[in-house]
Amino acid sequence: MTVARILAEKGSSVVTVSPDKTLEEVIQILAEKRIGALVVAHPDGSVAGIISERDIMRALARHGGATFDAPVSDHMTTQVTTCGRSSTIEEVMGLMTEGRFRHVPVCEEGRLIGLISIGDVVARRIATVVAEHQALRDYITMA
Repeated sequence: MTVARILAEKGSSVVTVSPDKTLEEVIQILAEKRIGALVVAHPDGSVAGIISERDIMRALARHGGATFDAPVSDHMTTQVTTCGRSSTIEEVMGLMTEGRFRHVPVCEEGRLIGLISIGDVVARRIATVVAEHQALRDYITMA
């Protein structure tokens, strides 16, 4: 299964923020949307960074409450690993495992077109394993 298929099933809508938003604003959006990360994007749709709950916790541990008024650009991850529509689930799982992160922006021609989370990947992988298991059971039953 490819990222394109996951996006076709789940949609390609992504909640983004601009680099000048404060950490307090980011926290409010994360809580309101019940999500774990936001893509920080430039007006042209290119990815500037990503800010996750982990990034926020690190910022609070280092700087305390003063962090709430800081721009997200001060605390976001700027070295963002992305994937494309043609990437496979296995490739994305490898990226997430190696980089120890849970969200991968999907980009095409330098622009954000979607976001894949570990939940998306695991759900599709489980569905594939269940389908394979059922196919094997059917094969054995018919033999």
